[in-house]
Amino acid sequence: MSASDDTSTRTSASDDPEARPRSRRLRPLRALLPFLRPYRLVVLAAFAALVASTAVMLVVPVTVRAVIDQGFSRESAAAIDESFLALLAVAALMGATSSIRFFLVSWIGERVVTDLRAAVFDHVIGQSPAFFETSHTGEIQSRLTTDTTLIKTVVGSTVSIALRNAFTFLGSAAMLFYTSPRLSGLVLLAIPAIALPLIGFGRLVRRLSRRSQDTLADTNVFAAEALGFVQTVQAFTHEGADRRRYRDVVEVAFRAARARMAARAWLTALVIFLVFAFVIAILRVGAQAVLEDRMSGGELGQFVLYALFCAMSLGALTEVWGDLQLAAGAAERLFELLGIEPLIAPPPRPQPLPEPARGRVAFEHVDFAYPTRRETGALVDCSFVAAPGETIAIVGPSGAGKSTLFRLLLRFYDPDRGRVLVDGVDVRSADPREIRRRIAIVPQESAIFSDTLRENIRYGRPEAGDAEVEAAARAALVDEFAERLPEGWDTPLGERGLTLSGGQRQRVAIARAILKDAPILLLDEATSSLDSQSERLVQTALERLEHGRTTLVIAHRLATVRDADRILVLDGGRLVACGAHAELLAAGGLYADLARMQLELERPASDGVAS
Repeated sequence: MSASDDTSTRTSASDDPEARPRSRRLRPLRALLPFLRPYRLVVLAAFAALVASTAVMLVVPVTVRAVIDQGFSRESAAAIDESFLALLAVAALMGATSSIRFFLVSWIGERVVTDLRAAVFDHVIGQSPAFFETSHTGEIQSRLTTDTTLIKTVVGSTVSIALRNAFTFLGSAAMLFYTSPRLSGLVLLAIPAIALPLIGFGRLVRRLSRRSQDTLADTNVFAAEALGFVQTVQAFTHEGADRRRYRDVVEVAFRAARARMAARAWLTALVIFLVFAFVIAILRVGAQAVLEDRMSGGELGQFVLYALFCAMSLGALTEVWGDLQLAAGAAERLFELLGIEPLIAPPPRPQPLPEPARGRVAFEHVDFAYPTRRETGALVDCSFVAAPGETIAIVGPSGAGKSTLFRLLLRFYDPDRGRVLVDGVDVRSADPREIRRRIAIVPQESAIFSDTLRENIRYGRPEAGDAEVEAAARAALVDEFAERLPEGWDTPLGERGLTLSGGQRQRVAIARAILKDAPILLLDEATSSLDSQSERLVQTALERLEHGRTTLVIAHRLATVRDADRILVLDGGRLVACGAHAELLAAGGLYADLARMQLELERPASDGVAS
């Protein structure tokens, strides 16, 4: 199985609530240790505070025993006052140690999850496009939010609660035997009677909690898609159908949550009943021992408190165990993402690119098929050379492989056969980031981020100064509309730049390419969204930008590529013709057919204008 196939399998499994990993062991939580290691001193301090608060709590029954055994009489008033002052001091100490523990473990939880989220995002954003072909963005977002929140709860609370209750149980059990070995035998008999039903019921709660978590992730996936394409939804008047579908999805999530809450409510009722039944039984047996002078009333009070501590800590441990397992499943899902190796990665010893950059591009007998469409070749035995400073246009019908050339050159994918070279270096031998630094691209659909206009242009070269940004913007005619924006260059553009028109977004993308000033320029219908006047002006700016650079232009409108040095004609992934505009027209074939069809499409429009 290929890496991409493996990624697909795991991602699809994550989408199915029944197929997602169920961690019956806590081993996946061990993967969090590297994230805890930098904060080992804080962890030790939190552990010390936890031990101290538990030890102080175990002193309370001893103090209560002293109060009871001294009796409530005038003669013992001074001793009673001292005992109550001791209880007050114990309470103050318990409050101080508990607050320190709470702050430290909460800090650890927030810190570890912050680092974990950053690590997962760093890793995912470096994945190759093949990974995103088989992964749902909403599912990844769910792992970054819901799953990390579960881990934060565990690291910042649940682990502390589990350790505190474990120490309380062990300390209380030891004090039970010290106080009354006979009554302790009853406790040993009662523990399995309490624990076994709780464990069985707890498994049901965990299973329902996992299902609730998964259905919540499904709602996130659907909402992200619908809101991400809200204009398309509204353009097709699909709001009603999407509302109904989302309502159905959240209703499923509600039913899963309701089943989880009902099971947890029954579990709570069972815990309370069993614990109090256990305490009542101990009191009954203990009261008989007091009547027979086999133990004092203070000893019985002390024993009952320790027994209550034992029962409560045991009940808490069984509930916490479910949370730990749920968090282990969340950790498994997150570290599953961290364990996916990018298909495109720098070689161990990258070959440096020659300096200065020349911008020579070569494809040598390249075959390529996308991982999700292996049966269909996107490129077949494709070979050509773009000399430094040469402008090459790439034309052909949809699906001919034009955009695939750009993706291979940017090393988003590797060819199945053959080589792609930049300045004589196979892109597979070089660091992908170094290859991409030599390439500027203006895509057909511009990516605009929810930042200011100035920062969107600076995306082309983050270290550029304001003057350089504005100069690039003027060259791309961005200043024409920038001055009309409410805050000028510092106007936020909103999510995906929806406040701009298509032509304005395209000019921002062109300004980025101008600012990057790379030796290789890729234009994917760079002027397709502009009106006639802006297109002429931007085309002039692009011609200045193209000067001295290797330029590859994908074009559907043949009028935009007539002046190219050469035109490559692709059909079905094969390079079927190459030459200048006039040569290709004279030779006939696919290029001549495309030119004739465009002429026929444009003629009625021009006739209509003339009339």
